Amino acid sequence: MEEKKYVTAQDVINICNGQLALGDANTVLENFSNDTRTINIGDIYIGIKGENFDGNTLYEEALQKGAKACILQNVAIKEEVKQKYADRTIIIVENTMDAVQKIAEYKRSLYNIPVVAVTGSVGKTSTKDIIASVMAKKYNVLKTEGNFNNQLGLPLTILKLKDHNAMVVEMGMNQLGEISKLTNIAKPTIAVITNVGTAHIGNLGSRENILRAKLEILEGLQNGGKVVINNDNDLLHKWYEEQKNKENIKMITYGIENKSDLMANDIIKIENLRRDFKVGSETVHALRGISFSIRAGEFVT
Repeated sequence: MEEKKYVTAQDVINICNGQLALGDANTVLENFSNDTRTINIGDIYIGIKGENFDGNTLYEEALQKGAKACILQNVAIKEEVKQKYADRTIIIVENTMDAVQKIAEYKRSLYNIPVVAVTGSVGKTSTKDIIASVMAKKYNVLKTEGNFNNQLGLPLTILKLKDHNAMVVEMGMNQLGEISKLTNIAKPTIAVITNVGTAHIGNLGSRENILRAKLEILEGLQNGGKVVINNDNDLLHKWYEEQKNKENIKMITYGIENKSDLMANDIIKIENLRRDFKVGSETVHALRGISFSIRAGEFVT
């Protein structure tokens, strides 16, 4: 029997302690959207309440544009809406932001695939894109689009899983605890930390706290997983030296200055945008700033 890789309305009801306000609990939910401006026929609309707007108030617009189902909070569905859209499905949950995260965690649990999660103060997006490009030589890869890397963007990315057999996601944060939540949703098999800088130091107070926040990515790392780190970053190098002999952490290091598993040598600058270098006997051609990210994806092939 083929493994189940889809989410139904009943799954959402079970996972989120939701209530079926309209429609069929067996409805299969795919193509999730939180934006009525770009929603397509057959999509699943999730009403997200933000600081300056409440997407739950726009559900009728979503239905009018062809949404197959809606997941909403704090909405009383009018009888005329139920009659007009009797062929649609509406689920009411306590909190739609929590719901989208729980649904994404469930969807991830249906896939036994390599998942690479990338975080760092800078370079996350380019590293994610290059790793996905390398992995695409062997896998059908789902990746984070742009920098869709926050508490809503990452779950929406995971909910796009269909016939993919690998995934690369980016994880951003502003505060401690945010990457912890994201990594426990994505459950990576490989974690990549590009560096620890000063971004968000106003919120976190110190680079040491930024390191703590980035290392939260390990909390969701699956058994047997690996962490890939920039060994030339001072705080990551210090952490590596303290952790390298611990059996519960499998680490792969890359760098230029500090002795690492992957080291660049014979670096040649080509004009202003490209660097050629060797890793062992192999020559790598990389755009400036990409560096070893072009190799990190090879650890899952």
